[in-house]
Amino acid sequence: MNVVLWIIAGALAALLIPAGIMKLTQPREKLAATGLGWTMDFSPRSVKMIGALDALGGIGLVLPPLVGIAPVLAPIAAVGVALLMVGAMVVHGRRKEYPQVGFNIVLLILAAVVAWGRFGPYAFTS
Repeated sequence: MNVVLWIIAGALAALLIPAGIMKLTQPREKLAATGLGWTMDFSPRSVKMIGALDALGGIGLVLPPLVGIAPVLAPIAAVGVALLMVGAMVVHGRRKEYPQVGFNIVLLILAAVVAWGRFGPYAFTS
């Protein structure tokens, strides 16, 4: 199960880090033109904050246990990612973007599995 948790955390990180960097580096208008229409509902600062949370969540899932420094941050990051997905589900639901809601549900479940495993029976021990 430890390997499965690493795979899930790695997959989440592979999705979240590039998405976060994109939101941090691209102007809101360009993001909206590439299909992220929800960005126009938020201020540029809010979009950058969401991007930072995406990137930091992805990094937090894998980096602390990889370097062996404060590995408890991995399940905390998983909880943060799960909460971020709840917020994304609300935004996409209000915009009636149901395929995105489904994708957010999948990511929420994966983050919850990592949080459960790393806080519970498969926690990193020091």
